[in-house]
Amino acid sequence: MPVGSAFHARTRELCESLNYRDWAGYYAVSAYETRHEHEYNALRNACGMIDISPLFKYRVSGRDAARLVNRVITRDASKMAVGQVYYTPWCDDEGKVIDDGTVTRVGEQAYRWTAADPSLRWLTQNASGLDVHVEDVSEQVSALALQGPTSAALLRQVSTADIGSLRYFRATSGTIAGVPVDISRTGYTGDLGYEIWLPWEASLLVWDAIAAAGPAFDLHPVGMLALDIARIEAGLLLIDVDFHGSRKALIESQKCSPFELGMARLVDMKKGPFIGRKALAEEVRRGQPRQVVGLEIDWTDVEKRYEAVGLPPTAPAATSRVAVPVYKGTTQVGRATSTTWSPVMKKLIALATIDAPHFAMGTRLEMEVTVDAVRHRAKATVVPTPFFNPARKTGSG
Repeated sequence: MPVGSAFHARTRELCESLNYRDWAGYYAVSAYETRHEHEYNALRNACGMIDISPLFKYRVSGRDAARLVNRVITRDASKMAVGQVYYTPWCDDEGKVIDDGTVTRVGEQAYRWTAADPSLRWLTQNASGLDVHVEDVSEQVSALALQGPTSAALLRQVSTADIGSLRYFRATSGTIAGVPVDISRTGYTGDLGYEIWLPWEASLLVWDAIAAAGPAFDLHPVGMLALDIARIEAGLLLIDVDFHGSRKALIESQKCSPFELGMARLVDMKKGPFIGRKALAEEVRRGQPRQVVGLEIDWTDVEKRYEAVGLPPTAPAATSRVAVPVYKGTTQVGRATSTTWSPVMKKLIALATIDAPHFAMGTRLEMEVTVDAVRHRAKATVVPTPFFNPARKTGSG
């Protein structure tokens, strides 16, 4: 049975819908209101506050901390400066992704590591022979995400941190309501946004300070339904939906390499040895068999399927996480794993795993759609991700 996170006393009061889900053993709000539109609009037009405390969090410290990080992740940790954040996958010996998350260098010999799945055993196993300490701080550190166009202005008002000069994927420190916090310019929405890392026991003080200043910035608490739409628009993958971690995969075909997940930019084959490097080098040589890409579904074609049976076309209200086939002619060449109507783009979009050579940009495919319990196909085109990429995400905060 789930338990409440550090912010549950506040999120419970605000959750009018009583719509929850289990996230890593914690209650997570699906939508605060009966529908999630206001929450989504806050992410794209104002500011949304999301409880992300259920993330697994680790502190890696010691003389060999950098060596452990570099041994495990696919990026070159030797290039990380203090205060820099990496988004990165980490792989098993076969080059298949175990999980992905963020690694922040919080000191000369200290890193904060976040993950969707438990990773303490994996990190500890690979720390063998190193002068390094790996500590699970998941229940000591809580976290809030502030995401949206007014998030920077709100943080400038409530915190002592230098938000104005904080660059994308960098972190800084300060206080909120007298509580020491770390603030990173990161998030899962593809918009201007920040994540706040703070002591678990001081969580409500920080929430209340932000909430008190929130009305001037049109702050709204945001649940998972709205976040799901935003992360698809941002082209961001969700474990157990768009891919399976290799340790949880039931069959070999469920395992994916970073190249198959469209993460080639996050693999540095020029750095020293790291877990999975040999297998990934072989994949570079032979080419990847499939890749996660964006699909833009032809809405006019979808409308025709509805009109043919006398129904008005209906855009899905929430993200579908049900995998559906994707075709090239009569042959299935992949599957769409996350599909949503993008309110900001007014398009039906999906993240899909497509077989080679059909994942090339501009390839015309067809995706299965269901109308009145009957399966049809609608035209779809392979497009780059992110679908939505506002300049404010990386611009001056």
